[in-house]
Amino acid sequence: MTLLYTSDPERGRIWRAIFAAEAADIGFADPSDPHDPATIRYLAAWNPSADLIATLPALDVLFSIGAGIDQFDMTRLPRHVRVVRMIEPGIRQGMVEYVTMAVLALHRHLIDHGIAQREGRWAPIKLVPAEQRRVGVMGLGNLGQAVLEGLAPFGFTLSGWSRSAHAIEGVACHAGEAALPAFLSSCDILICLLPLTPDTRGILCREHLSQSPQGAGLINVGRGGHLVEQDLLTLLDEQHLSGAILDVFDPEPLPAGHAFWTHPRIVMTPHIASMTRADSAARALIANIRRYEAGQPMEGEVARGRGY
Repeated sequence: MTLLYTSDPERGRIWRAIFAAEAADIGFADPSDPHDPATIRYLAAWNPSADLIATLPALDVLFSIGAGIDQFDMTRLPRHVRVVRMIEPGIRQGMVEYVTMAVLALHRHLIDHGIAQREGRWAPIKLVPAEQRRVGVMGLGNLGQAVLEGLAPFGFTLSGWSRSAHAIEGVACHAGEAALPAFLSSCDILICLLPLTPDTRGILCREHLSQSPQGAGLINVGRGGHLVEQDLLTLLDEQHLSGAILDVFDPEPLPAGHAFWTHPRIVMTPHIASMTRADSAARALIANIRRYEAGQPMEGEVARGRGY
């Protein structure tokens, strides 16, 4: 059995060494290595071409090298190929760190203080205790639950929303389209960690964001396609929303002259909220191959009909 790796060369060197030391029975190849395509059962990639997939007749599993799989064109994948997103400690820890930073920035009014600094104003803002600040997470998968766990010690009132029902200790969980208005109305700070699917594309729109309380803040660490950009700009300019911290965009990078670059109430980062850590990712992938070979469920396997 052989894994074909087609992503970042530096990460590939680390993966190759770990496979050689800890999983020598699993072949490791990149496109520059001599290899027989008919022996490739596993592919690790970010966005493999349909032409590459067509050359791999024995392919069983496509592993994403990141937490998302929306970059894959599922219609071009053979139906028998299983799709697995990356679940590893580096992604989880990075997302918890970033979202905690962003929540605290909005909670403590850093956008307002930054504006006051640039304008030369001394403008103290009354502190709101954390237990009086309501924080909601859209998307209650592995990363959403990790973020809620990371925020719990601060004392925020926590809630979550997803398509399917969840029960999380200390979190008011909402599920389904009918529960969305009640969830949104309870979020002083709204965090999007949803997978991008046809159902969730554009979900951060005026209709939904206007249901949040006056002065609410938005954090988008899902995908750029979740956000209707002009709706966000309108709600910020109307002062319904107080600020937004955005790590994902459509397209990436944003073009020069885009309104987000200079808007005083938007903080942008270049899709760096969490990143796959090479060593732990390699070991997570090896563990999943072992599970597959043993006939066990793989961590992060995607239900292709749902898209996550």
